[in-house]
Amino acid sequence: IEQKMVRFNPKDFGKTVTLEPIPTEMAEEVATRRANLFDILTEDDPDDLITSTLLEGGEPDNTKVRQLIRKATLSRRIQPVLCGSGREHIGVQLLLDAVVSYLPCPLDRPAVTGTSPKKKDREETRKTDPKEPFCGLIFKIVADSHGELAFVRVYSGVLKSGTRALNATRDTKELITKIYHTEADPSKRDELEEAQAGDIVAVIGLKDAVTGDTLCETANPIILERIRFAESVVSQSVEPESGADKQKLADVLEILRREDPTFNVKTDPETGQTLMSGMGTLHLEIKRHRMERDFNLRIRVGKPRVSYRETLRDAIEVEGECQRTTASGQIFGKVKVAFEPIPLDQYSPAAMAAAEAEAETGKKAKGGKTAAKAAGGPELVRVRSTLKPDVLPEAFEDAAVEGLRSALQSGELGYPVMGVSATLIKGEHDQETSNEVAFGVAASDAVGKALRKNILLLEPVMKVEVSTPEEFLGPITGDLNARHAEIRDIVVRGKLRVVEALVPMARLFDYADKIRSLSKGRASSTMEPYAYAPAPEDVLQRMLNPEF
Repeated sequence: IEQKMVRFNPKDFGKTVTLEPIPTEMAEEVATRRANLFDILTEDDPDDLITSTLLEGGEPDNTKVRQLIRKATLSRRIQPVLCGSGREHIGVQLLLDAVVSYLPCPLDRPAVTGTSPKKKDREETRKTDPKEPFCGLIFKIVADSHGELAFVRVYSGVLKSGTRALNATRDTKELITKIYHTEADPSKRDELEEAQAGDIVAVIGLKDAVTGDTLCETANPIILERIRFAESVVSQSVEPESGADKQKLADVLEILRREDPTFNVKTDPETGQTLMSGMGTLHLEIKRHRMERDFNLRIRVGKPRVSYRETLRDAIEVEGECQRTTASGQIFGKVKVAFEPIPLDQYSPAAMAAAEAEAETGKKAKGGKTAAKAAGGPELVRVRSTLKPDVLPEAFEDAAVEGLRSALQSGELGYPVMGVSATLIKGEHDQETSNEVAFGVAASDAVGKALRKNILLLEPVMKVEVSTPEEFLGPITGDLNARHAEIRDIVVRGKLRVVEALVPMARLFDYADKIRSLSKGRASSTMEPYAYAPAPEDVLQRMLNPEF
Protein backbone atom coordinates (compact mmCIF):
# COMPACT_ATOMS: atom_id res chain seq x y z
CA ILE A 1 0.00 0.00 0.00
CA GLU A 2 2.71 2.47 1.01
CA GLN A 3 5.18 1.02 -1.55
CA LYS A 4 7.96 1.00 1.02
CA MET A 5 10.34 -1.63 2.33
CA VAL A 6 10.03 -2.11 6.09
CA ARG A 7 13.22 -2.94 7.96
CA PHE A 8 13.33 -4.20 11.56
CA ASN A 9 16.41 -3.78 13.73
CA PRO A 10 17.45 -7.19 15.20
CA LYS A 11 19.66 -5.53 17.83
CA ASP A 12 16.67 -4.17 19.78
CA PHE A 13 14.36 -7.12 19.04
CA GLY A 14 12.50 -5.37 16.24
CA LYS A 15 11.45 -2.31 18.23
CA THR A 16 13.04 0.08 15.74
CA VAL A 17 11.26 0.13 12.39
CA THR A 18 12.47 2.07 9.34
CA LEU A 19 10.80 2.66 5.97
CA GLU A 20 13.07 2.54 2.95
CA PRO A 21 12.57 2.73 -0.82
CA ILE A 22 11.78 -0.56 -2.55
CA PRO A 23 14.95 -2.13 -4.02
CA THR A 24 15.13 -1.84 -7.81
CA GLU A 25 15.23 -5.61 -8.32
CA MET A 26 11.88 -5.97 -6.49
CA ALA A 27 10.05 -3.02 -8.02
CA GLU A 28 8.44 -5.02 -10.86
CA GLU A 29 7.09 -7.72 -8.54
CA VAL A 30 5.72 -5.12 -6.11
CA ALA A 31 3.94 -3.32 -8.97
CA THR A 32 2.38 -6.59 -10.18
CA ARG A 33 1.12 -7.56 -6.73
CA ARG A 34 -0.20 -4.05 -6.10
CA ALA A 35 -2.16 -4.21 -9.36
CA ASN A 36 -3.58 -7.60 -8.36
CA LEU A 37 -4.70 -6.11 -5.05
CA PHE A 38 -6.52 -3.26 -6.80
CA ASP A 39 -8.18 -5.68 -9.25
CA ILE A 40 -9.68 -7.61 -6.34
CA LEU A 41 -10.73 -4.52 -4.38
CA THR A 42 -12.46 -2.87 -7.35
CA GLU A 43 -14.69 -5.93 -7.87
CA ASP A 44 -16.84 -4.51 -5.06
CA ASP A 45 -16.41 -0.74 -4.77
CA PRO A 46 -19.98 0.66 -4.79
CA ASP A 47 -18.87 3.97 -3.24
CA ASP A 48 -16.21 4.44 -5.94
CA LEU A 49 -13.42 4.93 -3.41
CA ILE A 50 -10.62 4.02 -5.83
CA THR A 51 -12.12 2.67 -9.09
CA SER A 52 -12.46 5.95 -10.99
CA THR A 53 -9.02 7.11 -9.89
CA LEU A 54 -7.45 3.92 -11.21
CA LEU A 55 -9.35 4.13 -14.53
CA GLU A 56 -8.06 7.68 -14.99
CA GLY A 57 -4.51 6.43 -14.45
CA GLY A 58 -4.08 8.09 -11.07
CA GLU A 59 -2.78 6.80 -7.73
CA PRO A 60 -5.55 6.05 -5.20
CA ASP A 61 -5.46 7.55 -1.75
CA ASN A 62 -3.96 5.07 0.73
CA THR A 63 -6.63 5.88 3.32
CA LYS A 64 -9.37 4.93 0.86
CA VAL A 65 -7.48 1.73 -0.04
CA ARG A 66 -7.47 0.73 3.62
CA GLN A 67 -11.17 1.55 3.90
CA LEU A 68 -11.91 -0.77 0.99
CA ILE A 69 -9.71 -3.54 2.43
CA ARG A 70 -11.53 -3.22 5.75
CA LYS A 71 -14.93 -3.41 4.05
CA ALA A 72 -13.93 -6.52 2.08
CA THR A 73 -12.52 -8.11 5.24
CA LEU A 74 -15.66 -7.46 7.30
CA SER A 75 -17.78 -9.02 4.57
CA ARG A 76 -15.35 -11.99 4.59
CA ARG A 77 -14.66 -11.57 0.90
CA ILE A 78 -10.91 -11.40 1.51
CA GLN A 79 -8.53 -12.32 4.34
CA PRO A 80 -5.47 -10.05 4.71
CA VAL A 81 -2.20 -11.98 5.11
CA LEU A 82 0.91 -10.48 6.70
CA CYS A 83 4.47 -11.77 6.95
CA GLY A 84 6.52 -11.91 10.11
CA SER A 85 8.58 -13.95 12.53
CA GLY A 86 7.81 -14.21 16.23
CA ARG A 87 11.22 -15.68 16.96
CA GLU A 88 13.02 -12.85 15.14
CA HIS A 89 10.59 -10.16 16.39
CA ILE A 90 9.70 -9.12 12.85
CA GLY A 91 6.31 -7.77 11.81
CA VAL A 92 4.64 -7.24 15.19
CA GLN A 93 3.93 -3.53 14.62
CA LEU A 94 2.48 -4.15 11.16
CA LEU A 95 0.26 -6.90 12.51
CA LEU A 96 -1.16 -4.69 15.28
CA ASP A 97 -1.75 -1.85 12.80
CA ALA A 98 -3.60 -4.28 10.53
CA VAL A 99 -5.78 -5.46 13.41
CA VAL A 100 -6.82 -1.86 14.06
CA SER A 101 -7.27 -1.00 10.39
CA TYR A 102 -9.02 -4.07 9.02
CA LEU A 103 -10.60 -6.23 11.70
CA PRO A 104 -14.06 -5.52 13.18
CA CYS A 105 -14.54 -3.61 16.38
CA PRO A 106 -17.32 -4.80 18.73
CA LEU A 107 -19.76 -2.29 17.23
CA ASP A 108 -19.31 -3.91 13.82
CA ARG A 109 -20.63 -7.22 15.11
CA PRO A 110 -24.28 -8.16 15.68
CA ALA A 111 -25.76 -8.60 19.14
CA VAL A 112 -24.47 -11.68 20.93
CA THR A 113 -26.97 -14.46 21.57
CA GLY A 114 -27.25 -17.03 24.34
CA THR A 115 -29.78 -19.08 26.27
CA SER A 116 -31.63 -18.57 29.51
CA PRO A 117 -30.35 -20.78 32.37
CA LYS A 118 -33.94 -21.24 33.53
CA LYS A 119 -35.49 -21.96 30.13
CA LYS A 120 -32.99 -23.64 27.80
CA ASP A 121 -35.19 -23.14 24.74
CA ARG A 122 -35.45 -19.36 25.23
CA GLU A 123 -32.91 -17.26 23.35
CA GLU A 124 -31.42 -14.18 25.00
CA THR A 125 -29.61 -11.35 23.18
CA ARG A 126 -27.23 -8.63 24.37
CA LYS A 127 -26.19 -5.60 22.33
CA THR A 128 -22.70 -4.11 22.57
CA ASP A 129 -23.90 -1.29 24.77
CA PRO A 130 -22.87 -0.23 28.33
CA LYS A 131 -26.56 0.37 29.09
CA GLU A 132 -27.42 -3.30 28.48
CA PRO A 133 -27.29 -5.86 31.35
CA PHE A 134 -23.73 -7.07 31.90
CA CYS A 135 -22.51 -10.33 30.38
CA GLY A 136 -19.03 -11.58 29.55
CA LEU A 137 -17.24 -14.77 28.52
CA ILE A 138 -14.16 -16.19 30.25
CA PHE A 139 -11.96 -17.28 27.35
CA LYS A 140 -8.67 -17.94 29.13
CA ILE A 141 -7.29 -18.58 32.62
CA VAL A 142 -3.60 -18.32 33.50
CA ALA A 143 -1.66 -18.80 36.73
CA ASP A 144 -0.20 -15.59 38.16
CA SER A 145 1.97 -14.74 41.14
CA HIS A 146 -1.01 -12.88 42.67
CA GLY A 147 -3.53 -15.64 41.89
CA GLU A 148 -5.33 -16.83 38.82
CA LEU A 149 -5.99 -14.31 36.06
CA ALA A 150 -9.26 -14.85 34.21
CA PHE A 151 -9.41 -13.08 30.84
CA VAL A 152 -12.95 -11.84 30.14
CA ARG A 153 -14.48 -10.48 26.95
CA VAL A 154 -17.22 -8.05 28.04
CA TYR A 155 -20.05 -8.30 25.51
CA SER A 156 -22.54 -5.93 27.14
CA GLY A 157 -23.07 -3.71 30.16
CA VAL A 158 -20.44 -2.74 32.74
CA LEU A 159 -18.33 -4.95 35.03
CA LYS A 160 -17.20 -3.13 38.18
CA SER A 161 -14.34 -3.97 40.52
CA GLY A 162 -15.37 -5.13 44.01
CA THR A 163 -18.77 -6.44 42.92
CA ARG A 164 -20.19 -9.95 42.62
CA ALA A 165 -21.22 -11.48 39.31
CA LEU A 166 -23.25 -14.59 38.57
CA ASN A 167 -21.44 -17.48 36.93
CA ALA A 168 -24.51 -18.62 34.99
CA THR A 169 -22.77 -21.72 33.65
CA ARG A 170 -22.23 -23.11 37.17
CA ASP A 171 -24.98 -21.21 39.02
CA THR A 172 -22.52 -19.71 41.53
CA LYS A 173 -21.56 -16.18 42.57
CA GLU A 174 -18.04 -14.90 41.81
CA LEU A 175 -16.29 -11.97 43.50
CA ILE A 176 -14.62 -9.54 41.10
CA THR A 177 -11.72 -8.51 43.35
CA LYS A 178 -9.72 -6.53 40.80
CA ILE A 179 -9.89 -5.68 37.10
CA TYR A 180 -6.79 -5.09 35.00
CA HIS A 181 -6.03 -3.78 31.55
CA THR A 182 -3.20 -6.00 30.33
CA GLU A 183 -0.50 -5.54 27.73
CA ALA A 184 1.80 -7.90 25.87
CA ASP A 185 4.40 -7.38 28.61
CA PRO A 186 3.03 -9.27 31.64
CA SER A 187 4.75 -6.86 34.03
CA LYS A 188 2.71 -3.93 32.65
CA ARG A 189 -0.76 -3.98 34.10
CA ASP A 190 -3.13 -1.10 34.82
CA GLU A 191 -5.85 -1.54 37.43
CA LEU A 192 -9.31 -0.44 36.34
CA GLU A 193 -12.41 0.52 38.27
CA GLU A 194 -14.70 -0.93 35.61
CA ALA A 195 -14.81 -2.54 32.17
CA GLN A 196 -17.42 -1.67 29.57
CA ALA A 197 -18.96 -3.48 26.61
CA GLY A 198 -16.30 -4.31 24.03
CA ASP A 199 -13.40 -4.45 26.51
CA ILE A 200 -11.10 -7.40 27.08
CA VAL A 201 -9.79 -7.40 30.64
CA ALA A 202 -8.14 -9.65 33.21
CA VAL A 203 -9.98 -10.36 36.46
CA ILE A 204 -8.68 -11.62 39.81
CA GLY A 205 -10.86 -13.21 42.48
CA LEU A 206 -12.80 -15.93 40.66
CA LYS A 207 -12.95 -19.24 42.54
CA ASP A 208 -15.06 -21.73 40.57
CA ALA A 209 -14.92 -20.33 37.04
CA VAL A 210 -13.15 -22.14 34.22
CA THR A 211 -12.57 -21.36 30.57
CA GLY A 212 -15.85 -21.05 28.67
CA ASP A 213 -18.00 -19.92 31.60
CA THR A 214 -20.38 -16.96 31.34
CA LEU A 215 -20.44 -14.11 33.87
CA CYS A 216 -23.57 -11.95 34.03
CA GLU A 217 -25.97 -10.06 36.27
CA THR A 218 -28.03 -12.11 38.71
CA ALA A 219 -31.22 -10.31 37.68
CA ASN A 220 -30.59 -10.89 33.96
CA PRO A 221 -28.95 -14.31 33.58
CA ILE A 222 -27.67 -15.59 30.24
CA ILE A 223 -25.40 -18.44 29.14
CA LEU A 224 -23.33 -17.62 26.08
CA GLU A 225 -22.30 -20.28 23.60
CA ARG A 226 -19.73 -22.54 25.21
CA ILE A 227 -16.23 -22.90 23.83
CA ARG A 228 -15.93 -26.45 22.51
CA PHE A 229 -12.77 -28.34 23.37
CA ALA A 230 -11.67 -31.70 22.05
CA GLU A 231 -11.30 -34.54 24.54
CA SER A 232 -7.88 -35.66 25.70
CA VAL A 233 -6.66 -38.82 23.97
CA VAL A 234 -3.30 -39.60 25.62
CA SER A 235 -2.58 -40.27 29.30
CA GLN A 236 0.65 -40.40 31.27
CA SER A 237 1.37 -41.15 34.91
CA VAL A 238 3.10 -38.43 36.93
CA GLU A 239 4.58 -38.43 40.43
CA PRO A 240 6.97 -36.20 42.41
CA GLU A 241 10.56 -37.31 42.94
CA SER A 242 10.17 -36.36 46.60
CA GLY A 243 7.21 -37.46 48.70
CA ALA A 244 7.24 -34.03 50.34
CA ASP A 245 6.10 -32.51 47.02
CA LYS A 246 2.98 -34.68 46.70
CA GLN A 247 0.56 -31.94 47.74
CA LYS A 248 2.42 -29.32 45.69
CA LEU A 249 2.10 -31.56 42.62
CA ALA A 250 -1.65 -31.90 43.21
CA ASP A 251 -2.00 -28.11 43.51
CA VAL A 252 0.04 -27.46 40.35
CA LEU A 253 -1.90 -30.03 38.33
CA GLU A 254 -5.15 -28.36 39.42
CA ILE A 255 -3.81 -24.97 38.28
CA LEU A 256 -2.82 -26.40 34.89
CA ARG A 257 -6.20 -28.12 34.56
CA ARG A 258 -8.07 -24.87 35.18
CA GLU A 259 -5.86 -23.05 32.66
CA ASP A 260 -6.32 -25.63 29.91
CA PRO A 261 -9.67 -27.43 29.45
CA THR A 262 -8.05 -30.04 27.16
CA PHE A 263 -5.74 -31.10 30.04
CA ASN A 264 -7.29 -33.47 32.59
CA VAL A 265 -6.09 -35.12 35.78
CA LYS A 266 -7.47 -38.18 37.54
CA THR A 267 -6.37 -40.99 39.86
CA ASP A 268 -6.26 -44.55 38.57
CA PRO A 269 -8.59 -46.48 40.95
CA GLU A 270 -6.58 -49.71 40.56
CA THR A 271 -2.98 -48.49 40.89
CA GLY A 272 -3.52 -45.20 42.74
CA GLN A 273 -1.33 -43.42 40.18
CA THR A 274 -2.03 -39.84 39.18
CA LEU A 275 -2.74 -39.67 35.45
CA MET A 276 -2.53 -36.52 33.36
CA SER A 277 -4.26 -36.57 29.98
CA GLY A 278 -3.87 -34.29 26.97
CA MET A 279 -4.18 -33.90 23.22
CA GLY A 280 -0.94 -35.71 22.44
CA THR A 281 2.55 -36.50 23.64
CA LEU A 282 3.81 -32.99 22.79
CA HIS A 283 0.97 -31.46 24.83
CA LEU A 284 1.97 -33.53 27.89
CA GLU A 285 5.66 -32.78 27.36
CA ILE A 286 4.94 -29.04 27.45
CA LYS A 287 3.01 -29.47 30.71
CA ARG A 288 5.92 -31.41 32.19
CA HIS A 289 8.37 -28.66 31.27
CA ARG A 290 6.06 -26.05 32.77
CA MET A 291 5.88 -27.93 36.06
CA GLU A 292 9.66 -28.12 36.19
CA ARG A 293 10.42 -24.61 34.91
CA ASP A 294 7.60 -22.45 36.29
CA PHE A 295 6.77 -24.28 39.51
CA ASN A 296 10.19 -25.75 40.42
CA LEU A 297 8.82 -29.29 40.67
CA ARG A 298 11.00 -32.34 40.09
CA ILE A 299 8.76 -35.07 38.70
CA ARG A 300 8.84 -38.50 37.09
CA VAL A 301 6.48 -39.42 34.25
CA GLY A 302 5.52 -42.80 32.81
CA LYS A 303 5.11 -43.89 29.23
CA PRO A 304 2.20 -42.31 27.30
CA ARG A 305 -0.88 -44.47 26.93
CA VAL A 306 -4.07 -44.20 24.96
CA SER A 307 -7.32 -43.04 26.58
CA TYR A 308 -9.66 -45.85 25.53
CA ARG A 309 -13.45 -45.97 25.93
CA GLU A 310 -15.86 -48.88 26.46
CA THR A 311 -19.26 -49.54 24.93
CA LEU A 312 -21.65 -52.46 24.46
CA ARG A 313 -20.96 -54.99 21.74
CA ASP A 314 -24.56 -56.28 21.52
CA ALA A 315 -27.97 -55.25 22.83
CA ILE A 316 -29.05 -57.23 25.88
CA GLU A 317 -31.76 -57.40 28.56
CA VAL A 318 -30.62 -58.34 32.07
CA GLU A 319 -32.04 -58.56 35.57
CA GLY A 320 -30.25 -56.91 38.45
CA GLU A 321 -31.02 -57.95 42.00
CA CYS A 322 -30.13 -56.94 45.53
CA GLN A 323 -30.91 -59.42 48.29
CA ARG A 324 -28.66 -58.71 51.22
CA THR A 325 -28.56 -58.74 54.97
CA THR A 326 -27.41 -55.51 56.58
CA ALA A 327 -27.10 -54.31 60.16
CA SER A 328 -30.65 -52.99 59.97
CA GLY A 329 -32.06 -56.16 58.44
CA GLN A 330 -32.79 -57.74 55.04
CA ILE A 331 -33.02 -55.49 51.95
CA PHE A 332 -34.47 -56.39 48.56
CA GLY A 333 -34.76 -54.82 45.12
CA LYS A 334 -35.04 -56.20 41.61
CA VAL A 335 -34.98 -54.51 38.21
CA LYS A 336 -34.93 -55.50 34.56
CA VAL A 337 -33.02 -53.25 32.18
CA ALA A 338 -32.71 -53.17 28.39
CA PHE A 339 -29.25 -52.08 27.19
CA GLU A 340 -28.53 -50.99 23.61
CA PRO A 341 -25.42 -49.59 21.92
CA ILE A 342 -25.76 -46.14 20.37
CA PRO A 343 -24.30 -45.89 16.82
CA LEU A 344 -20.71 -44.66 16.92
CA ASP A 345 -21.23 -42.20 14.06
CA GLN A 346 -22.96 -39.91 16.56
CA TYR A 347 -19.71 -39.43 18.48
CA SER A 348 -16.48 -37.53 18.10
CA PRO A 349 -13.98 -36.53 20.82
CA ALA A 350 -14.97 -32.86 20.46
CA ALA A 351 -18.68 -33.62 20.87
CA MET A 352 -17.99 -35.91 23.82
CA ALA A 353 -15.89 -33.25 25.51
CA ALA A 354 -18.82 -30.84 25.11
CA ALA A 355 -21.12 -33.38 26.76
CA GLU A 356 -18.75 -33.98 29.66
CA ALA A 357 -18.16 -30.25 30.19
CA GLU A 358 -21.90 -29.61 30.29
CA ALA A 359 -22.40 -32.50 32.71
CA GLU A 360 -19.87 -30.95 35.10
CA THR A 361 -22.23 -28.07 35.76
CA GLY A 362 -24.46 -30.53 37.60
CA LYS A 363 -27.48 -29.77 35.51
CA LYS A 364 -29.57 -32.79 34.56
CA ALA A 365 -31.95 -33.20 31.69
CA LYS A 366 -35.58 -32.59 32.50
CA GLY A 367 -38.77 -34.27 31.44
CA GLY A 368 -40.25 -37.63 32.57
CA LYS A 369 -37.93 -39.96 34.39
CA THR A 370 -34.98 -39.28 32.11
CA ALA A 371 -31.65 -38.86 33.87
CA ALA A 372 -29.46 -38.68 30.80
CA LYS A 373 -26.70 -36.12 30.73
CA ALA A 374 -27.73 -32.76 29.38
CA ALA A 375 -25.09 -31.85 26.88
CA GLY A 376 -24.01 -29.50 24.17
CA GLY A 377 -22.86 -32.62 22.28
CA PRO A 378 -24.32 -36.14 22.12
CA GLU A 379 -25.14 -37.89 25.38
CA LEU A 380 -22.37 -40.19 26.56
CA VAL A 381 -24.96 -42.49 28.10
CA ARG A 382 -28.75 -42.39 27.96
CA VAL A 383 -30.72 -43.60 30.95
CA ARG A 384 -34.50 -43.57 31.13
CA SER A 385 -37.45 -45.39 32.65
CA THR A 386 -40.56 -46.69 30.89
CA LEU A 387 -42.21 -48.09 34.03
CA LYS A 388 -45.87 -47.44 34.61
CA PRO A 389 -46.60 -45.32 37.70
CA ASP A 390 -47.94 -48.23 39.78
CA VAL A 391 -44.99 -50.60 39.27
CA LEU A 392 -42.55 -49.03 41.74
CA PRO A 393 -42.75 -46.18 44.24
CA GLU A 394 -41.27 -43.04 42.74
CA ALA A 395 -38.34 -42.97 45.21
CA PHE A 396 -37.33 -46.54 44.26
CA GLU A 397 -37.61 -45.78 40.55
CA ASP A 398 -35.48 -42.65 40.88
CA ALA A 399 -32.88 -44.60 42.86
CA ALA A 400 -32.71 -47.27 40.15
CA VAL A 401 -32.32 -44.69 37.36
CA GLU A 402 -29.61 -42.87 39.29
CA GLY A 403 -27.90 -46.18 40.06
CA LEU A 404 -27.79 -47.02 36.35
CA ARG A 405 -26.32 -43.66 35.45
CA SER A 406 -23.71 -43.89 38.21
CA ALA A 407 -22.67 -47.45 37.33
CA LEU A 408 -22.26 -46.51 33.66
CA GLN A 409 -19.52 -44.00 34.45
CA SER A 410 -16.85 -46.71 34.07
CA GLY A 411 -16.80 -50.10 32.39
CA GLU A 412 -15.38 -53.53 33.09
CA LEU A 413 -11.83 -52.39 32.31
CA GLY A 414 -12.15 -49.11 34.21
CA TYR A 415 -12.37 -46.86 31.15
CA PRO A 416 -15.28 -44.39 30.73
CA VAL A 417 -18.39 -45.82 29.08
CA MET A 418 -19.87 -44.13 26.00
CA GLY A 419 -22.58 -44.89 23.50
CA VAL A 420 -24.88 -46.94 25.76
CA SER A 421 -28.65 -46.59 26.18
CA ALA A 422 -30.19 -48.13 29.31
CA THR A 423 -33.96 -48.39 29.77
CA LEU A 424 -35.58 -49.52 33.02
CA ILE A 425 -38.45 -51.79 31.88
CA LYS A 426 -39.43 -53.83 34.97
CA GLY A 427 -39.11 -53.69 38.74
CA GLU A 428 -40.08 -55.67 41.81
CA HIS A 429 -40.20 -54.51 45.41
CA ASP A 430 -41.24 -55.72 48.84
CA GLN A 431 -43.26 -53.56 51.19
CA GLU A 432 -41.17 -54.62 54.18
CA THR A 433 -37.58 -54.91 52.91
CA SER A 434 -37.21 -52.65 49.88
CA ASN A 435 -35.55 -49.22 49.98
CA GLU A 436 -33.63 -46.80 47.75
CA VAL A 437 -30.26 -48.36 48.54
CA ALA A 438 -31.44 -51.79 47.39
CA PHE A 439 -32.59 -50.45 44.03
CA GLY A 440 -29.34 -48.54 43.50
CA VAL A 441 -27.42 -51.78 44.13
CA ALA A 442 -29.75 -53.75 41.85
CA ALA A 443 -29.22 -51.24 39.03
CA SER A 444 -25.44 -51.47 39.46
CA ASP A 445 -25.70 -55.27 39.35
CA ALA A 446 -27.60 -55.03 36.05
CA VAL A 447 -24.89 -52.85 34.51
CA GLY A 448 -22.19 -55.28 35.59
CA LYS A 449 -24.02 -58.23 34.03
CA ALA A 450 -24.67 -56.31 30.79
CA LEU A 451 -21.00 -55.38 30.31
CA ARG A 452 -19.54 -58.74 31.34
CA LYS A 453 -18.09 -60.43 28.23
CA ASN A 454 -20.06 -57.94 26.12
CA ILE A 455 -17.77 -54.92 25.87
CA LEU A 456 -16.38 -53.31 22.75
CA LEU A 457 -13.14 -51.40 23.31
CA LEU A 458 -12.95 -48.08 21.46
CA GLU A 459 -9.76 -46.20 20.61
CA PRO A 460 -9.33 -42.57 19.54
CA VAL A 461 -8.60 -42.02 15.86
CA MET A 462 -6.67 -38.92 14.85
CA LYS A 463 -7.03 -36.84 11.72
CA VAL A 464 -3.46 -36.40 10.47
CA GLU A 465 -2.31 -33.96 7.81
CA VAL A 466 1.24 -34.29 6.47
CA SER A 467 2.87 -31.67 4.22
CA THR A 468 5.89 -33.04 2.39
CA PRO A 469 7.98 -32.41 -0.73
CA GLU A 470 6.99 -34.79 -3.52
CA GLU A 471 10.28 -36.71 -3.34
CA PHE A 472 9.35 -38.00 0.14
CA LEU A 473 5.70 -38.80 -0.65
CA GLY A 474 6.36 -42.54 -1.15
CA PRO A 475 8.10 -43.14 2.21
CA ILE A 476 5.52 -40.99 4.03
CA THR A 477 2.49 -42.87 2.65
CA GLY A 478 4.25 -46.21 3.14
CA ASP A 479 4.83 -45.42 6.79
CA LEU A 480 1.20 -44.33 7.23
CA ASN A 481 -0.03 -47.60 5.72
CA ALA A 482 2.21 -49.50 8.14
CA ARG A 483 0.44 -47.66 10.97
CA HIS A 484 -2.96 -48.93 9.73
CA ALA A 485 -3.88 -45.47 8.44
CA GLU A 486 -6.80 -44.74 6.17
CA ILE A 487 -5.45 -42.27 3.60
CA ARG A 488 -8.38 -40.04 2.64
CA ASP A 489 -6.76 -37.70 0.13
CA ILE A 490 -3.49 -36.43 -1.34
CA VAL A 491 -3.63 -32.87 -2.67
CA VAL A 492 -1.16 -30.45 -4.25
CA ARG A 493 -0.42 -27.28 -2.30
CA GLY A 494 2.19 -25.23 -4.13
CA LYS A 495 5.37 -27.31 -4.33
CA LEU A 496 4.20 -29.62 -1.53
CA ARG A 497 2.00 -32.69 -1.37
CA VAL A 498 -0.49 -32.79 1.49
CA VAL A 499 -1.58 -36.21 2.74
CA GLU A 500 -4.81 -36.42 4.77
CA ALA A 501 -5.28 -39.62 6.76
CA LEU A 502 -7.05 -41.15 9.74
CA VAL A 503 -4.68 -42.99 12.09
CA PRO A 504 -5.23 -44.78 15.44
CA MET A 505 -3.72 -42.71 18.26
CA ALA A 506 -1.94 -45.79 19.65
CA ARG A 507 0.30 -45.86 16.56
CA LEU A 508 1.31 -42.19 16.60
CA PHE A 509 3.47 -41.85 19.71
CA ASP A 510 6.73 -41.81 17.72
CA TYR A 511 5.36 -40.18 14.58
CA ALA A 512 6.99 -36.75 14.99
CA ASP A 513 10.47 -38.30 15.15
CA LYS A 514 9.72 -40.77 12.35
CA ILE A 515 8.48 -38.15 9.90
CA ARG A 516 11.59 -36.04 10.48
CA SER A 517 13.75 -39.07 9.74
CA LEU A 518 11.84 -40.03 6.58
CA SER A 519 11.89 -36.53 5.09
CA LYS A 520 15.29 -35.30 6.35
CA GLY A 521 13.43 -32.74 8.43
CA ARG A 522 11.51 -31.21 5.50
CA ALA A 523 8.01 -32.60 6.18
CA SER A 524 5.61 -31.35 8.84
CA SER A 525 2.44 -32.78 10.32
CA THR A 526 -0.58 -31.78 12.35
CA MET A 527 -3.11 -33.98 14.10
CA GLU A 528 -6.41 -33.54 15.89
CA PRO A 529 -8.99 -35.92 17.42
CA TYR A 530 -11.43 -37.18 14.80
CA ALA A 531 -13.57 -39.99 16.22
CA TYR A 532 -13.64 -43.18 18.26
CA ALA A 533 -13.51 -46.55 16.49
CA PRO A 534 -13.36 -50.20 17.63
CA ALA A 535 -9.86 -51.17 18.75
CA PRO A 536 -8.25 -54.37 17.41
CA GLU A 537 -9.58 -57.47 19.15
CA ASP A 538 -6.09 -58.51 20.32
CA VAL A 539 -5.79 -55.24 22.30
CA LEU A 540 -9.00 -56.04 24.17
CA GLN A 541 -7.94 -59.62 24.84
CA ARG A 542 -4.58 -58.49 26.27
CA MET A 543 -6.42 -56.20 28.68
CA LEU A 544 -8.89 -58.89 29.71
CA ASN A 545 -6.14 -61.53 30.06
CA PRO A 546 -2.90 -59.69 30.94
CA GLU A 547 -1.16 -62.94 31.87
CA PHE A 548 -1.30 -64.15 28.24
